[in-house]
Amino acid sequence: MVFQRQYEEGLRSVYPFLDAFNRRIPVDKYRDKLKNIIVGNENPEHVILLEIFPEKQKTAVDFHVTEQFLGIKTVCLTKLIKEGRQLFYNDKGRKIKINRIYNRVIFDELDQIPDLKTDFHFTDDVEVTWVTHPNWFFKVSKFILPKLNHAYVPKSYFLHEAPENIDYNQYVLKPLFSFAGSGVNIHPVQEDIDKIADKENYILQQKVSYAPIFEDINGEFSKAEIRLLYGKAEGSKELELLVNIVRMTKAEMVNVNFNKKDAIWIGSTMAFMESDLK
Repeated sequence: MVFQRQYEEGLRSVYPFLDAFNRRIPVDKYRDKLKNIIVGNENPEHVILLEIFPEKQKTAVDFHVTEQFLGIKTVCLTKLIKEGRQLFYNDKGRKIKINRIYNRVIFDELDQIPDLKTDFHFTDDVEVTWVTHPNWFFKVSKFILPKLNHAYVPKSYFLHEAPENIDYNQYVLKPLFSFAGSGVNIHPVQEDIDKIADKENYILQQKVSYAPIFEDINGEFSKAEIRLLYGKAEGSKELELLVNIVRMTKAEMVNVNFNKKDAIWIGSTMAFMESDLK
């Protein structure tokens, strides 16, 4: 969240014409809003950004600038110290109590690490405030897609509840709980479906065609997906748009892991809009 905002300021400094597009939120107010959401009324010393092996993550740069922006520490899950219902972290020999956790751990990643040793487990009852709670990984996930019915939401089915006559050519097969495109089958066939024993853990999502409208200097075209990040201040009932992130691709999939080819105009960037989104 922080890196993306600093990236915006970097783009504006290099390309002054971007100042024609209003900043949705001034930098100082953006810091205040993030601090309200992540730190709240706590002393930043007692607030941590939690991740698994953060120095190895592709998002490590965001962790670094978040530390600078908010004055909090990034702590690896394996470094948490649990005493009763309380959690602590070590900072240069000082054992500091944790009261609030900005959670960045992806559960899929934990499953891929054999013999992971931790003092704290996410099912433990501990005296901390979560931002956001680990349960959100499952609640706000692909699990809700079949329950959404809107003109702008692609139709989705739990695999075990899909119509018998469904045309698989029009759908993508996805595991319910995965990230970064892991396990996604863009061109499923009946044989793929038949091999899945736990069909309740998969969805079929209607395909969306991305228009290749961004022509680069080589005459090749990129597609783009704009992702909007909303936040809610503590005590507020309203979500507020904070920042956007754009994924550009020339491949079938948008995720960064699928855009490593030697090409230009792919990867991550930012959208500047003539009018504000709500």
